[in-house]
Amino acid sequence: MSPASPPSPAGRPLLRIVLADDERMVRTALRVILEAEPDLEVVGEAASGAEAVPLVRSLAPDVVLMDVRMPEIDGIRATEQILATMAEPPRIVVVTTFENDAYVYGALRAGAAGFLLKRADPDELIGAVRLVARGDSLLFPAAVRALAVAHTADGPAPAAPAWAARLTDREADVLRLMATGLSNHELSERLGVGPQTVKTHVAAVLAKTGSRDRTQAVIAAYEGGFLMKKS
Repeated sequence: MSPASPPSPAGRPLLRIVLADDERMVRTALRVILEAEPDLEVVGEAASGAEAVPLVRSLAPDVVLMDVRMPEIDGIRATEQILATMAEPPRIVVVTTFENDAYVYGALRAGAAGFLLKRADPDELIGAVRLVARGDSLLFPAAVRALAVAHTADGPAPAAPAWAARLTDREADVLRLMATGLSNHELSERLGVGPQTVKTHVAAVLAKTGSRDRTQAVIAAYEGGFLMKKS
């Protein structure tokens, strides 16, 4: 999160947001919704991925809402470039019209924290921004599974990933539960362990799967066939 973010009148840290979408009306609608909240501030707008990358680097926002399909540089390449070139990159949420979208899948694999449908209502949009800003991933379990399966269905059955053998039984359970969209708090309640223990298990899963965040870990598990073995 941006170190200079002052507190908002609501008592929450002020979250700084960049909007990247090639449709001005969409950006305007998003700005109106977000800036109605006292803890959210839109600090910049970009009409393409080519504009978004330098803008995000210069403004260092907390969250970027990134349209998937844009001219010049699409949301996938823009996400890749931002995450590869910033020491403390923002959390990126890709925005799309359809769930079953190769662009969304590519962006999630590139490191986006999750995706949001353009038909989402204002409460979902606001909740998504706050969720990713605090470090969680915006997982839609059924949609993530559908995306991953769709991109592996035509090929041979995947070989068991090498990292699967390195997971402890508890870490394997944590990964399976992560794939259902449970938060750390919900994992703690389900497993009957403390929050710090859950954080330790999640960190181990991310390290062993070579994932930037929970979304990438879940995708890796589906792609490797790990999550097909046990529901």
